[in-house]
Amino acid sequence: MDLLHSWGVGLAVHLQTGYGGYEGLFNLASGVADLHTTFFCWFPVWFHLRRQTGLLLLWVAVIGDWLNLVLKWVLSGERPYWWVHETRFYGAEPAPSLQQFPITCETGPGSPSGHAMGAAGVWYVMVTALLCIAAERKCPALLYKLVQIVLWGLMALVVLVVCMSRVYMAAHFPHQVIAGSVTGVLVAELVSRFKWIYGASMRKYFFTTLFLTCFAVGFYLLLRAVGVDLLWTLDKAQKWCERPEWVHLDSTPFASLLRNMGSLFGLGLGLHSPLRGQTGTRKRRGIAFKAGCIGVSLLLLQLLDSWTFSPESHETFYLLSFGKSAVALLIPTTLVPAALCRITRGNKSDKNL
Repeated sequence: MDLLHSWGVGLAVHLQTGYGGYEGLFNLASGVADLHTTFFCWFPVWFHLRRQTGLLLLWVAVIGDWLNLVLKWVLSGERPYWWVHETRFYGAEPAPSLQQFPITCETGPGSPSGHAMGAAGVWYVMVTALLCIAAERKCPALLYKLVQIVLWGLMALVVLVVCMSRVYMAAHFPHQVIAGSVTGVLVAELVSRFKWIYGASMRKYFFTTLFLTCFAVGFYLLLRAVGVDLLWTLDKAQKWCERPEWVHLDSTPFASLLRNMGSLFGLGLGLHSPLRGQTGTRKRRGIAFKAGCIGVSLLLLQLLDSWTFSPESHETFYLLSFGKSAVALLIPTTLVPAALCRITRGNKSDKNL
């Protein structure tokens, strides 16, 4: 593995020295690839434009990130920014110098890359949805083929830039981003075959959330009981990160787990809330209503996203992360549609008077 890791470090150094002018693009790519963007941006748009795609997007993101956590614990992959300081591969020669950035110091194991996995899975869902729309509208064969090439090419480009950004930031080795990309597509394809997710009851949402949480926590406690510390990477991050403030609690495995479980539970609550009955039938919802829901949801989610809390107490931080993620799904699924429906009904009543 040392040889593979050394090749990855060499590629990271090459990107940092030869493509330093693209730092802004790589920062943007890593930010967009974060599943936070899926929950706070992509989901509200797709949920109101094409409900099934929105639901699939959320399930792929949650299941994919949960699987990523389990795989990281099993594979226990290194990260370039700490491996280069601890390896004996270079012997008496000086180790290559890697730059660090505010988003470099991830605290979990490195394999597979969660950013690459999330980007590949989410974009696979969105591209297949757009192609499905084109097919439903009976797009001419030649035009459809062109659309296919453009969309799959765009996805490949996005995933490639995301992978390059993770290597550039010294957060991942190349083999880790490749593994993440492949796994992300496989997860998206597998989850898309589970048709029950489109009509899942609140009971199923509750027990699915409970099972995934208990499995991850139980797996952690089991391995810890036999002497395996799955949080060994947190010490390495704190030791080798250039700036202590770059080590964020929200990048720890349990913070990620509770964010995802909060999102899944919040989706269930939103879909089965009594307020859903006040939003009217789908036929009554025109494009203006949907656009209003999307716009207001995105605005409120940005305001919610600006709410941060102190990481001094880990338990409180994790609990608040769960609650914040749940509210983030309640906003576009039920709170905003219900509020706008009441406003429009009130306006109609005033006009009739």
